[in-house]
Amino acid sequence: MNIIKHRYLYFAISLLVIIPGLIFMGIHWAEKPAEGPLSLGIDFTGGSLLEVQFASGVQPSIEDVKAIYNQFSSDTVQIKDPVVQPLGTDSLSIRSKAMDDATKGKIVAAMESKFNTKITVLNFTSVSPSVGQEVARAAAVAVALAAIAILAYIWFAFRSVQHAFRYGTAAVIAMLHDVLVVVGVEAILGVTLKWEADSLFLTALLTVIGFSVHDTIVVFDRIRENLGIYRKVDYTTVVNHSVVQTLDRSINTQLTVMFTLFALVLFGGETIRHFVIILLVGVFSGTYSSIFNASPILVVWENKEWKNWFKRGKKEEAAAA
Repeated sequence: MNIIKHRYLYFAISLLVIIPGLIFMGIHWAEKPAEGPLSLGIDFTGGSLLEVQFASGVQPSIEDVKAIYNQFSSDTVQIKDPVVQPLGTDSLSIRSKAMDDATKGKIVAAMESKFNTKITVLNFTSVSPSVGQEVARAAAVAVALAAIAILAYIWFAFRSVQHAFRYGTAAVIAMLHDVLVVVGVEAILGVTLKWEADSLFLTALLTVIGFSVHDTIVVFDRIRENLGIYRKVDYTTVVNHSVVQTLDRSINTQLTVMFTLFALVLFGGETIRHFVIILLVGVFSGTYSSIFNASPILVVWENKEWKNWFKRGKKEEAAAA
């Protein structure tokens, strides 16, 4: 099985997956410049989250809930036009600008009066805008530090191999591929389904980074072993042989995780579905990048193939002429 042979096809597939996400990131940024490329939750922008359950077992209309929030919105408590999402058949998740406990109590009382049913408050969380901005900065720093730490660790772990720096760089590029896939999918979901990136999204993103690098290191470690065994074999063949040797292990390991995540998506409930879907996308992307991106990048770098990209085109034009 010659996997490395079709490396540029794999790169093209990655671009086809990443580009739509970048487009949707641009769309959201154009619509809401203050938030940036993603629809951010209150963990990053500040605000209040109110989750309520209706004793009647039937949800009121979203417009009626928004009308109650608009009724209590003022210059000091600006909670007009909240984002209302269903949680099952009898519960709602309501996100708005920050409000205090007193305003929350008035809103719950108004909903009980209007909808003539007892309401249970499942969750009420408020985050100030300054805290949200601090969390957003910390998230960016966390991803950057993770990339630097991974690069340094792999460089050190593969110090006995020639061009050890390439292995760390290839792993980071594959990791960034997975970050772009996950963030792109989040942008698409934010524009189409109005899902918001919250602290659980950041948790999923960092988990995906760990999965991606873990699988990549397994493949790279087999390459290091085979370079010592097959000293007279060309580099491309050794890399391809190493990828094939670890293919079963990579696929079986990730399938075990993905089956569990599929079960959680189907039966885990609304509150964690967003988190699990992002994890599912990231784990699949991490498996793909470790097999079809990270190792082929090493081959491209070893052969310095970028020197022939444009020359190849000129030769083809000359032959056609």
